[in-house]
Amino acid sequence: MSKKYSELKDDIIVEQIKELNEGVYDPGIFKAFFLAGGPGSGKSYVQKKTTSGMGLKVVNSDDVYEKMLKDAGLDTTPEDIYSDKGQEIRGRAKATTKRMQSNFLMGRLGVVIDGTGKDFEKIQRQAAALKQLGYDTYMIFVNTSEEVAQQRNQERKRTLPREEVTKMWNGVQQNIGAFQRFFGGKNFIILDNNGPNDDVLQMVFKRVRGLVKTPVKNYIAKQWIANELEKKRRR
Repeated sequence: MSKKYSELKDDIIVEQIKELNEGVYDPGIFKAFFLAGGPGSGKSYVQKKTTSGMGLKVVNSDDVYEKMLKDAGLDTTPEDIYSDKGQEIRGRAKATTKRMQSNFLMGRLGVVIDGTGKDFEKIQRQAAALKQLGYDTYMIFVNTSEEVAQQRNQERKRTLPREEVTKMWNGVQQNIGAFQRFFGGKNFIILDNNGPNDDVLQMVFKRVRGLVKTPVKNYIAKQWIANELEKKRRR
């Protein structure tokens, strides 16, 4: 019988505790996973089930946004979200998230960048910039039918107008092929999340863990790591 998620994650935690590695020795160093999927696709759930326990830092402006809305006395309703105040807070949340991401990248830490995937060019630019820093880049694409996306949107706290969900869902769907070509078959993981499927989630978890533990391939990262190790030897 295959191991449960909790047992697999415990294995990773035990390995990390044994090694007590920091900085240049971090297992997730120079690894960036883009998480794509439309509203209601269940990205947050998938992220927790497939990337947790690996030392990867999650970059998600939605989490920051929801906290800022709450602090301002606003709710996650379309009326508050699309109000002038809600949109102003949205801008501040994005700026805060950008600063957090910059701090992670300064340390070359492994990251999970959560987004919708409706703007291919934006992700292409982000991935290119990360590669210039030395990162190996990957994508986890969480796919659902529009019907499921609409249903889940109505069930979540931060709901969007139905027509907005349709627009975003169509935009994301149109980019699947482009993402697969850009990241390459080995670095592109597509996950069907129309319904509960623990076997698929576990398979993706194992695949992500394998990618995190695989030595970095980017030559810029290899040079950076070699320089950092040389500094340590000189101390």
